[in-house]
Amino acid sequence: MDMNDKQYKIPSALSVKRPLMFVGTGSDVGKSVLAAGFCRIFKQDGLIPAPFKAQNMSLNSFVTADGGEIGRAQAVQAEACGLECHTDMNPVLLKPGSDQGSQVVVHGKVLGNYSAGSYFRGELKDRLWQEVLTAFKRLSKAHAPVVMEGAGSISELNLKDKDIVNMSMAVATRAATILVADIERGGVFGNVYGSIELLSPEERACIKGIIINKFRGDVSLFEEGKAIIERLTGVPVIGIIPAFRHIQIEDEDSVVLDRKADRAGDDKVNVAVVRLGRISNFTDFARLERDDRLHVFYTTDPRELQKAHIIVLPGSKNTIADLKELHQNGVASAILQESAKKKPVIGICGGYQMMGERIEDPEHVEGDTETVEGLGLLPVRTILEAEKSTVRGFFYFNGHHETCNGYEIHKGQTVFSESSNGAVPLNLTEDGRPEGCRVGKNLWGSYFHGILDNPVVVADLLRPFLDDDGEDFDYEGFRQKQYDLLADHIRANTDMEKIVKMLTE
Repeated sequence: MDMNDKQYKIPSALSVKRPLMFVGTGSDVGKSVLAAGFCRIFKQDGLIPAPFKAQNMSLNSFVTADGGEIGRAQAVQAEACGLECHTDMNPVLLKPGSDQGSQVVVHGKVLGNYSAGSYFRGELKDRLWQEVLTAFKRLSKAHAPVVMEGAGSISELNLKDKDIVNMSMAVATRAATILVADIERGGVFGNVYGSIELLSPEERACIKGIIINKFRGDVSLFEEGKAIIERLTGVPVIGIIPAFRHIQIEDEDSVVLDRKADRAGDDKVNVAVVRLGRISNFTDFARLERDDRLHVFYTTDPRELQKAHIIVLPGSKNTIADLKELHQNGVASAILQESAKKKPVIGICGGYQMMGERIEDPEHVEGDTETVEGLGLLPVRTILEAEKSTVRGFFYFNGHHETCNGYEIHKGQTVFSESSNGAVPLNLTEDGRPEGCRVGKNLWGSYFHGILDNPVVVADLLRPFLDDDGEDFDYEGFRQKQYDLLADHIRANTDMEKIVKMLTE
């Protein structure tokens, strides 16, 4: 069903009167991807959109040009807009370090570590509310429309009075708000109806449309369902978005790892990413997942690690806790056994720290443990510090002359041990700083997230396993094409005329 058969009148930026906001019946219903798609649509239509999420909870983050830290989803949405990302797009970021607490990042810098109880009791609400409103106002002065995103479910009644990201923002900004429901999960009628019924009259008035997401099968068969939802809620269903596999947009929530491969494959170079309990920035491997020559899988099964050609230790929000777990569950021993067979083992950020001789935490940045033994694969040691380093950088990888780029998000300094045993720095930054560590051809670690997005790095890593480097994979071009495909998919299945009316009335 093409809901956009007739052409709609493209508005000008001056005619846009309000932001567009996507809220959800729950987490992982597709709000982030839909927001990215509409960011691209508005860019294509000649408007000047920008993304905004008042508060994000994620271990996948990105670094802005001026060294601030924001959620990766807003960086992706900014890219869909053709913009450089900024901390105003995600003024509050929560990075869970345990089941009981999170690091709170405000305008790109760490405010502190707070227990879940203290945060969700609203002890910071007044301060953070002013921060997010100020960020939104700055953003809206230069962009129209601002494409906003809520978080999780809008009907968490026990948290509503502490809300700074969902309907409180919709009301405060007069946003034209669209409720997104994931029909794949089942219970879509109850989820939609209940979510709207639990809103206050003022909040309910903000809901201007409903999108049914991730539909499978013949959309025309849901016409009766669409009519039932509209009759129950009094809100129009403005889109039924078919589930897709032909479009690949970076994921943010680590829940998606449950849907990724967890076993080695056949006839390809197998890249095993160790699935840490507190894995962060797993988007470091998105480029590898798109490479047809490779099979990337996420595992803590020693038997699967034996089948891998390359083992990768990713970043972690709590490196010491994850490292202790690897020692306890046998994964550390399995990695050492595979390394002894000359199998490549590489580490990024926290994974780099784990590959060293030990990690020291004298200031108790990550907990009560002051020292933990590393894997001993690299002759380095790490001293954790309270101050976080967040910076983008350019570097030269492993003696190559091509310029690479990446970004650092870490606490602590990693230094070479006195007996470095032939180890050398892996990279040389553009300003002449040595970075990372390499031992021989098969072991290396680096603090640079995004290092595997660089073709020269991938070619170097795969050279022992492939007859040739193959054609260069234009990952940037690939990403841009995905945003266009996503925009086309949404346009074909959404009533854009109603969207425009929402924004301009």
